[in-house]
Amino acid sequence: MNLSMLSPWVMRRLGGLSATLAALWLTASPLTLHAQGQEAQIRKNLMERVPQMPRIEEVSRTPMPGLFEVRLSTNEIYYSDAEGNFLINGQLIDTKNRRNLTEERETKLNAIDFASLPLKDAITIVRGNGKRKLAVFEDPNCGYCKRFERDLAKVDNITVHLFLYPVLGPNSVEKSKAIWCAKDPAAAWHATMLNDQAPSGASCNTAAIDRNVELGRRHKITGTPTLIAADGTRVPGAINTAQIEKLLADAGK
Repeated sequence: MNLSMLSPWVMRRLGGLSATLAALWLTASPLTLHAQGQEAQIRKNLMERVPQMPRIEEVSRTPMPGLFEVRLSTNEIYYSDAEGNFLINGQLIDTKNRRNLTEERETKLNAIDFASLPLKDAITIVRGNGKRKLAVFEDPNCGYCKRFERDLAKVDNITVHLFLYPVLGPNSVEKSKAIWCAKDPAAAWHATMLNDQAPSGASCNTAAIDRNVELGRRHKITGTPTLIAADGTRVPGAINTAQIEKLLADAGK
């Protein structure tokens, strides 16, 4: 629409809007305006009725008619009706296509840019040609991490960037510092995790461990082990050798 052809009354109504904004205002479809109104209503009602809820980052439609996704600042996902009268905490399953839409969305939201990881703060372990890449956040006192390490040891042609992530108490911090300061940190780590040999005391600059803890908190890593594949896929918890191989293969596609 040519704005110059509008009546003076309409132009006065538009006031100080730029031509671009005015065009958007005039050409917005009723469906778009209706959706925006619904999203605004959901935000308003939820913030008023559930004030303790973390900040709402995004409200968007789901494939299910009448159901909206509410994404919080914590990356938690809830679902709401069009007015925010009901809030649902659960999994949205597409039965026709056999897809867990909630899980897919969470995986996308929790992905970490592998290239952005501060690898200087990690212990780098290379086996074989080292072509495949994996980052892991682990605690030396974590039983699941020890089980995971036994399975990871069977994987060849891989570079593992191990981020010491002592979240299980003061002893975990002390062990992590001793491993980081060891003459051969990778050997000290394997001796601890695979042979239950406590690392010998050593001292050095351990600021990297503090940075790892802050990095993990920033990315909401709440448990160990947590794996980050080269494509950014994040996997919480211990997985076996076959699952590790599949994660690496999928990341390389």
